[in-house]
Amino acid sequence: MGGVAKDLTAGTVGGASQLICGHPFDTIKVKLQSQPVPLPGQSPKFSGAIDAVKQTIAAEGAGGLYKGMGAPLATVAAFNAVLFSVRGQMEALVRSQPGVPLSVNQQVVCGAGAGVAVSFLACPTELIKCRLQAQSALAQSSSAGLTVKYGGPMDVARHVLKSEGGVRGLFKGLVPTLAREVPGNAAMFGTYELLKQRFAGGPDTSNLGRGSLIVAGGLAGASFWLSVYPTDVVKSVIQVDDYKNPKYSGSLNAFRKLLASEGVKGLYKGFGPAMARSVPANAACFLAYEVTRSSLG
Repeated sequence: MGGVAKDLTAGTVGGASQLICGHPFDTIKVKLQSQPVPLPGQSPKFSGAIDAVKQTIAAEGAGGLYKGMGAPLATVAAFNAVLFSVRGQMEALVRSQPGVPLSVNQQVVCGAGAGVAVSFLACPTELIKCRLQAQSALAQSSSAGLTVKYGGPMDVARHVLKSEGGVRGLFKGLVPTLAREVPGNAAMFGTYELLKQRFAGGPDTSNLGRGSLIVAGGLAGASFWLSVYPTDVVKSVIQVDDYKNPKYSGSLNAFRKLLASEGVKGLYKGFGPAMARSVPANAACFLAYEVTRSSLG
């Protein structure tokens, strides 16, 4: 099996592990990010992550925590295949000679390149996911009843293609997606390589145990969100914004309005669930990737 095929296979297994482990945390993150700013004297719909979990289970059952998983599950193979295979091809480009371990800086470059490629798949997938995850909160807060109810991922896609500008509508939020994925993956893969080399005592990390891979992967995932979280908030509010009566004219406008209305705290809505998700989900992803890649020879 060639190197690209191995990366495709291992990336798929890693992505599936990440999704199953982390999706409930992601649902709560998006709900907190997308809840409307309360009017003066009113309380927000969710007082925090735990309250969001309780309300979601009460209103939608435990399955509500997995709402919107159909879209990323359907594309998890493609998403992680692109991420890890492009990273693998970038490694081949920057490596001075075959078999030589890459430096941390080289892994940062490879991660950034993979981030560019994966953004074009992540944007429409996450638009569908965010619409499904956020719709219950938005529907209850919409006094005019303007919020569209979606029956599932395909229903969201059909509605966007029909009523929101065709294919272009599926790429709403592409700029903040790129602004998240490029530096985020640069930080994640750079941190992962740095920690592996520290644990191994040198550039040869081929003999690291699973415990070291779990720690390196979990902390690498945390570094992703620490580096780009406000960008993810901007992406989420843009992707769930009403098409006919938009609150935001673009990424910078959304950033300014969030900062003006909610302060810096508004740019970190849902940060707790995101961090709680990132460590176990990315630990599972990287471990599954490494074990699968190694087993393929």
